[in-house]
Amino acid sequence: MNFSHLKISNNGSVSTVTINRPDKLNALNMEVIDQLSQCMTQLDKDPSVRCIILTGEGQKAFVAGADISEFANFSVPEGTKLSAEGHEKLFNLVSKLNTPVIAAVNGFALGGGLELAMSCHMRVASDNARMGLPEVSLGVIPGYGGTQRLPELIGKGRAMEMIASAQMIDAATALQYGLVNHVVSQEQLIEKCEEIASKIVRNSPKAIGFAIQAVNASSDSSVDGFAEEVRLFGEAFGTGDFKEGTTAFLEKRKPNFKGE
Repeated sequence: MNFSHLKISNNGSVSTVTINRPDKLNALNMEVIDQLSQCMTQLDKDPSVRCIILTGEGQKAFVAGADISEFANFSVPEGTKLSAEGHEKLFNLVSKLNTPVIAAVNGFALGGGLELAMSCHMRVASDNARMGLPEVSLGVIPGYGGTQRLPELIGKGRAMEMIASAQMIDAATALQYGLVNHVVSQEQLIEKCEEIASKIVRNSPKAIGFAIQAVNASSDSSVDGFAEEVRLFGEAFGTGDFKEGTTAFLEKRKPNFKGE
């Protein structure tokens, strides 16, 4: 895979995707969104990839926001299309991947950057991270899932304060709020994500994909989450991974999951 704004590296069954626009603090423009969409889709289809780490180049920013110059003169229909296409191409796509994605938040994660981190399945922050949704200071609202995912993660009151005040929070506050899972030094950030990934990749890829679908159903008002859990639990019984996992348990050995 060759993407001009991304760097991809592999460590066993863990792929690290780095957004590489450090001169723009890794801001999301349409080209970056397209490349991330293609990259994440390809990685999700690769059976050798069991976990993805997503981060930003340099020590200043994960993603400092969207590239405002691209849409400053948009009309109402153009703004609506921008949000709808962003949801479909990247933010909802990432949240629905069967491969778990860990956001390694190094520095600023603002606007679309925080929305991208929230679309990942887990978040680890460096101690210099700063997070916020400053859109109302520009006369607009978060348009890539921020108004939906932030309340789900930290509660409605705190989310409303962050969105309405347009203020950033530091890593310690993000940890207290439950916005991130862990806070470590910048030097330890990728190492911590790889440590989590190493625990994930031991388990059944098929079951993890089902678990992601079931957890996502809890926030989808059009779906009965409990019914979806029952369905996916049953589906798991028909997989090779279930057969391998239970056989390995009974034989007192480590399972060798194939993701089938």
